Amino acid sequence: MASHKKYGMISLGCDKNRVDGERILGVIRARGGEITDDPSEAQVLIVNTCAFLGAARQEAIETVLECNEYRAQKLEKLVVTGCLPEKFIGELFDGLTEADVFLGIDDRDYLFEALEKAYAGERVNYVGKSKEDVRGARVLTTSPHYAYLKISDGCNNHCTYCLIPAIRGAYRSYPMEELVAEAAGMGRLDELILVAQDTTRYGEDLCGEKKLPELLKKLSELDNICHIRLLYCYPEAITEELIAEIRDNPKILPYLDIPMQHSEDRVLRLMGRKGTRASYLALLAKLREAVPDLAVRTTFISGFPTETEEEHRALLRFLEEAKLVNCGFFAYSREPGTPAYRLKGQIHPSTKKRRVRELYEKQAGISRAYLQGYVGKAVQVVCDGVDYEKGCFTGRACFQAPEIDGTVFFRATQAETGRTYRVFIERADDYDLYGHTEETR
Repeated sequence: MASHKKYGMISLGCDKNRVDGERILGVIRARGGEITDDPSEAQVLIVNTCAFLGAARQEAIETVLECNEYRAQKLEKLVVTGCLPEKFIGELFDGLTEADVFLGIDDRDYLFEALEKAYAGERVNYVGKSKEDVRGARVLTTSPHYAYLKISDGCNNHCTYCLIPAIRGAYRSYPMEELVAEAAGMGRLDELILVAQDTTRYGEDLCGEKKLPELLKKLSELDNICHIRLLYCYPEAITEELIAEIRDNPKILPYLDIPMQHSEDRVLRLMGRKGTRASYLALLAKLREAVPDLAVRTTFISGFPTETEEEHRALLRFLEEAKLVNCGFFAYSREPGTPAYRLKGQIHPSTKKRRVRELYEKQAGISRAYLQGYVGKAVQVVCDGVDYEKGCFTGRACFQAPEIDGTVFFRATQAETGRTYRVFIERADDYDLYGHTEETR
């Protein structure tokens, strides 16, 4: 009965979670279920949750409650899956009665079995039912010209603020031949984006060696893949071999996402990070010497327990010195079950909020100066679609990852999504560029 229903999904959190959601949709399609992107049309609605931070858990609960209101329309069953039930099913099952079915992060193959029980009148907890990660087919939910390839799951870094190892377990690389076959089956992609909790450690658990450069070589041999972008590269695991591959492989975009989390040595030690201010600056210098046009994106946590005003100001100075292209800043979230939760010297929320605001203000000026360097020049831009409010096309240069970085807004007689255009840049603001193609000059 469940296989003949119409399914919808709301996927929350990161792009790695999106890939998990796409595999759930793959299970549904394989069983003949119909998929809709309109929640009000769904008979079975799946909420794929994030639980990384308290704010993410709150968003997940609120989303489930909002989805429950669709029962006044066509909704029959509500499924909650992903990180939230994986870690917190003990609290959720009795408390979140709006949900009919709970699944963990690897339990997608039990979706229909659980739904049959739900349609028979049970509330079903199948979290942890699966004993292995059977990845299976995907239904891509991104624009047709780019997609994410999740190359591993779990994490061994054990940063003191992070719940990911408790939710997703130890680091597990997926077999290289399976990843290459998966990428080959995605059709023509302008951009394949590699993601994991830590992409740089790919292969260590399989053979004791970092195999990301080899994986990049094999993916680059695929005719359907035009470019490759690397996200979530742990700074201490960026090897000379990886730098050389980025430098020498024309398919790899000159872009790295390197989560640093802070600049000051004392705070980094408390976070359980292995880097230092000096090592981060040395890494940036080495990368820029090898790949002069490399764009580096990173994330920082502000207001970690005991962080002083001087350490905050030092982080502001680090931004000036590092000259990063894009940054994300997050107020420290005190997560039960993490070592940092027990630290004394928790920072007041208003102080954390102010510090994050000051960091964004500082980075805005740095990013603006970087983008101003493109004014009056031509930039290669892949078209992502149309912004009807602005009356122009939207796209991204190589230094802009989808959804997390800025945008290039451009005028053109016509532009096709997924095609690359030479855009003349007229102006820039803190995060975006504005221009036109040659024929509209």
